[in-house]
Amino acid sequence: MREIRVAPTGEPAVVRAGLPEPGPGEVLVRNRWFTVFAALRTLLAGGVPGAPLPALRPGDTLFGPAIGEIVGGPDAGALVRHMRGWREYAAVPVSEIDPVSPALPDPVAHFAQGTTAYGALTRAAPIRPGDTVFVSGGAGSVGTMAGQIARLLGAGRVVGSTGSAWKAERMRELGYDAVVTRPLDEQLAKAAPDGVDVLFDNVGGGDLRAAIAAANRSARFALVGALSGQLAQHGSGTTGPVEIDSYQVILKQITMTGYSAGGDAEVRAEWDARFAEWLSAGRIEFPHVLVDGIEQAPQALRDVWAGRHFGTVVVTLT
Repeated sequence: MREIRVAPTGEPAVVRAGLPEPGPGEVLVRNRWFTVFAALRTLLAGGVPGAPLPALRPGDTLFGPAIGEIVGGPDAGALVRHMRGWREYAAVPVSEIDPVSPALPDPVAHFAQGTTAYGALTRAAPIRPGDTVFVSGGAGSVGTMAGQIARLLGAGRVVGSTGSAWKAERMRELGYDAVVTRPLDEQLAKAAPDGVDVLFDNVGGGDLRAAIAAANRSARFALVGALSGQLAQHGSGTTGPVEIDSYQVILKQITMTGYSAGGDAEVRAEWDARFAEWLSAGRIEFPHVLVDGIEQAPQALRDVWAGRHFGTVVVTLT
């Protein structure tokens, strides 16, 4: 089989490997799809202490969300979700797999990055009817879902940020009322003339500063990502430094909460049910790009880091 490992140079590369032998309590899974996500840059750069995902070292196989079918045994052919993507076959502990629910019309829709967005906008920075919501990094895998979820949860106006004109147009097609590009401060003030009530922050950096300047009193901020640091051209990818005006945070009584859905089973189950309902009713989309073949995965990852795709990037294994 083939898998993607970290080469001695630190770059991901396709290598051939023997078929894994499942041990006690494991099943052999033939992967059919896996996702490409920007945070791998941080893991390849040495990771961050305390983060839920471990660093990747030379020789390690990359990992991430995958869907595959069980090979052999009484459950042969059953589709399951797990975290051992970036390889054609995986030996996965039974405790680490979840059956793929038939509630969604396409198994690939299970890769929709809505759990974090839904959890943040219902728990960390809950939306109230009529709120103006600002989603930074609104064209990525999480942001494309967050803008739609904000609207479905009752937001009155949804504004997003992105770095390119073609992504801005796609975001408007998804239902964003306005899209701002950098520099943000003046544009965000015009796009949200009544101020920002909720920030869903994927980016940090200048997006966070602009949100503070535009925030209303008692605004709620959910910080879920730090792409400004992770994808910085000259940075390490392991930090997200930003200088903010803390005086404004105090005066406006802004609440900032770092949020990760992580292993929150309650949020995941709630999101899965609502996503299936909204998707079947045609009220939400899953923007994604399909990349064919594991040999294309390393370039797909570089393209994600460079911001060349819209929505979630999924590698198909045929």
